[in-house]
Amino acid sequence: MLEEVERWLSTRSWSVTERPLHRILAAKRASGSTVSVVLPALNEEETVGDIVTAVRRDLVLRVPLVDEIVVVDSGSTDRTSEVAAAAGAKVVHRDTILPRIPAVPGKGEVLWRSLLVTRGDIVCFIDADLREFSSDFVSGIVGPLLTDPGVDLVKAMYDRPLGGAAGQGGRVTELMARPLLNMHWPQLAGFVQPLGGEYAARRSLLERLPFPVGYGVELGILVDALHLVGLDALAQVDVGVRKHRHQDGQALGRMAASIYRTAQLRLARGHLIRPALIQFERGDGGFEPRTYQVDTEERPPMAEIEEYAEHKAA
Repeated sequence: MLEEVERWLSTRSWSVTERPLHRILAAKRASGSTVSVVLPALNEEETVGDIVTAVRRDLVLRVPLVDEIVVVDSGSTDRTSEVAAAAGAKVVHRDTILPRIPAVPGKGEVLWRSLLVTRGDIVCFIDADLREFSSDFVSGIVGPLLTDPGVDLVKAMYDRPLGGAAGQGGRVTELMARPLLNMHWPQLAGFVQPLGGEYAARRSLLERLPFPVGYGVELGILVDALHLVGLDALAQVDVGVRKHRHQDGQALGRMAASIYRTAQLRLARGHLIRPALIQFERGDGGFEPRTYQVDTEERPPMAEIEEYAEHKAA
């Protein structure tokens, strides 16, 4: 491990217990900063309501840490929007944000567009499929941004149980992202959950970053933030255990392809010769090929979008 990473682990890796809520609130009042919580959601009616309820109860009503909770629905066919709204979130549909630019499917697309419908100086992203959710996920990763002006982005770290086995979740992280980071961006080797969907950052950083439209968004943001603000501006906080819905192996394969493509562009700004992935499923006549396109689009930094300047000025 690089000496720089060893030092970083001792100075920029914390536990949620190291910053009591009263200290975070005092820092928020002193700085005058505002906090937005964003949940990108697609067919998450079973979990999104509980997450919104917990954040609103603990961090809006009990203590004024969070200023707005926004659920961006990316085309759900279930009751995700209704459940989220009933729990107290502001619900915005992806396709109504920046209609001048037609939306494409993908998590990164939703996160990018969320910058246009939120106002917080600090933006906290939380996946909408978490179970047994604790508001520590929010306060834990927002805390360092409020108490330490030298920190620009904070990722949550946690255990990810799979089928009752501790630490077996995060298969794409271990098989794809961690090898890529260790080989090509060793400064980022200290991140426990580089692909985790729970992280918070200053708006002033997020608006300067390009956003891969698909599952490569987390790796892309991490790598680009490293180059833009440096390792010492990045941090991670241990928030315990993350329980969520796990995807099947083929879905993970598609995620891995998207992440590899994101890494490839950042290594050489090159292009895939054939941006497609073939997987196999057994059918009546044997194994049948299925071809999936690997998303190849990235959204530019939001600071370059005319409508965003108008949003900030309003």
